[in-house]
Amino acid sequence: MTPTAAGVTGILCLFVLMILRTPVAFAMLLVGFFGYWALEGYRAAGAVLLTESYSAVASYSLIVVPMFILLGNISSAAGYSRGIYDAAFAWVGRLRGGLASASVLGCAAFSAVSGSSVATAVTLGKVALPEMRRLGYADSLATGAIAAGGTLGFLIPPSTGFVLYAILTEESIGRLFMAGILPGLLLMTLFMAAIWLIATLNSEAGPRGERVALWQRFRVLAEAAPLIGVIVLSIGGIYVGVFTPVEASGIGAGLVLILALAQRRLTFEMLKLALRDTLQTSAMLYMIVIGANVLNPFFAVTHIPATLGGGLGALGLGAYGTLIVILLAYVVLGMFMDGLSMLVITIPIVFPVITGFGFDPIWFGVVAVIVIEMGMITPPVGLNVFVVRGVADGVSLTTVFRGVFPFLLAMIVGLALIIIFPAIATAIPNSMFD
Repeated sequence: MTPTAAGVTGILCLFVLMILRTPVAFAMLLVGFFGYWALEGYRAAGAVLLTESYSAVASYSLIVVPMFILLGNISSAAGYSRGIYDAAFAWVGRLRGGLASASVLGCAAFSAVSGSSVATAVTLGKVALPEMRRLGYADSLATGAIAAGGTLGFLIPPSTGFVLYAILTEESIGRLFMAGILPGLLLMTLFMAAIWLIATLNSEAGPRGERVALWQRFRVLAEAAPLIGVIVLSIGGIYVGVFTPVEASGIGAGLVLILALAQRRLTFEMLKLALRDTLQTSAMLYMIVIGANVLNPFFAVTHIPATLGGGLGALGLGAYGTLIVILLAYVVLGMFMDGLSMLVITIPIVFPVITGFGFDPIWFGVVAVIVIEMGMITPPVGLNVFVVRGVADGVSLTTVFRGVFPFLLAMIVGLALIIIFPAIATAIPNSMFD
């Protein structure tokens, strides 16, 4: 069997294992180890398994994962997510569809401490959905706004998607975090515009909320100020060069823990649950990194990336034609795979092709993450849709999928703008080093 044929066989085996519900980390580990064994021998495969597993988890930069996850878990347990949502509602709740817009704003703010789309959707869903139902919002708009807003957790820093992309491509985590800020704000704005348009066309879908006095707006904002301060300090510290991403994650988690204890919002039992959830999620992500690091050497000896690049080049589509083909492939894969799985499996294959055409790797990281975000709300898998359905009693999956459709269109518009104007993603990270 030729190396290329072995690579294709390995990819097919990988998909079969995932169809059989094998955890993606172990599917990559098995295919990488046995594939390398078949091509290079048992001793070489054993050496790869040993060295790559150690180097993957020994990476200092990977500490940002458990630290930011802990930051999000403590914030959620201490009820800070409710404070952020209340502040958002106080300022935009009076607009058409204001409660849904407040949910998107809350998702964007909570994304800056959680780094997880699922955690963002679950947390804000539990807070916002009962309120929207009480005010008579259409189930499709209410659930669609939460599911779409939750995807911002994969883009707005700190993002686990960017951390994994940086590890797989050896790019700067700090630059990727900064690259996600403007695209995240752009998508948030487009989501709110979609909500306003829906509520304008059908006033019963998103009625206005109660007017809040100006002094009450500032009071609610002051209550959310401590967590907002932690967000600004962590992300701002990375931008001005005071902190590295690792230091920012530790400082952020430490500050939120101190705040929660000082305000007596965190009991020992709540802290124990937050630590347990952090360990479970971090272990899962670490295993995915190990699996990817074992799979990558197998792909390298099969020459799959080079063969793919040559094949795409032979089509004569040019740089942007090839990019569109890759993004369409991501859209199709996103209908059947979760975001992290798609990221770790595809990036080692497509990254050499992208860089070979001269695209900025930081910019492509943002583009790839947005397309993967789209998969989180695209049928039939749509992980965020299933998560929101789980906290929205009595709402069918069809209703939720119907509700996210306008937000999918908004994401397509945002993606097109970032492709046409790459500076949306590259302006901030480039300014850090000017």
